[in-house]
Amino acid sequence: MDEHDISTETLADRLNQEPVIFRGSTNSELGMILLCAIVFWLPAGLLLAGLFGAPVMGLGIATLGVLATIVFGSTGFQRIKRGRPDFYYQHCLILKLHQWGLRSSTLIVRHGAWDLGLTLPRSFHSHR
Repeated sequence: MDEHDISTETLADRLNQEPVIFRGSTNSELGMILLCAIVFWLPAGLLLAGLFGAPVMGLGIATLGVLATIVFGSTGFQRIKRGRPDFYYQHCLILKLHQWGLRSSTLIVRHGAWDLGLTLPRSFHSHR
């Protein structure tokens, strides 16, 4: 099979990680940034605009805040991820939540030497 015969559908099945789509962030990372930005900026924008007596202006403030958060948040993720292995910050977050007792973790957190738990009989050493 010629490598030019491979369709884009086949190539998408071969991805090991999510592809980066905006400023070093993947689709799921952008979704998380978007959700956090909306949860923060919608009430903050409406409250701020309500103080000025123009509650409809709050939607504009919230929209600008969400867009700015996406741009600067994805830039922040890009800096955090630079030079680190895949899933670095996710593992850091999971471990921090585990330390605080907010989430259980299946990640192994152990310092020290590892062995197989096997011991060789003394006769093995003497035959060498």
